[in-house]
Amino acid sequence: MQSKSIKSAAKEAKLRLKNRFWEDYKKEVDSGIKVAEEEGLATSGVKKYFKNLMIKNIKGESREDEDFYLKVKDMLDEAGEKPYDALDKLMDKREFYKLEYPQRERYLFRLAERYLIALSRYEAERGIERALGK
Repeated sequence: MQSKSIKSAAKEAKLRLKNRFWEDYKKEVDSGIKVAEEEGLATSGVKKYFKNLMIKNIKGESREDEDFYLKVKDMLDEAGEKPYDALDKLMDKREFYKLEYPQRERYLFRLAERYLIALSRYEAERGIERALGK
């Protein structure tokens, strides 16, 4: 991901202030904490969830990583559980079969690593969303 120039980062920050981003964020966090307290959940998890959402919103993620996460999310939502053949569903088979054996191993290890990262993000987000009733 390219780093932002100071000028563009300042413009984005000004726009967030102008659009009441922080006030809305505070209201959302407060309502989430209230629901968590009513449900008997730890508020630290809710705060961390909203903090991560805010950081992703401001910092942004690479389009490729976000697309991969959405693909994993759709797969897990559709299946309702972790599928036993997740890597097979996520891999680009045309690309995979063009590779030599050592390259295939690297491809699978990178895919598995990306899947585990996406899976942990999914479980964290879904756990908080379920607790908050979203």
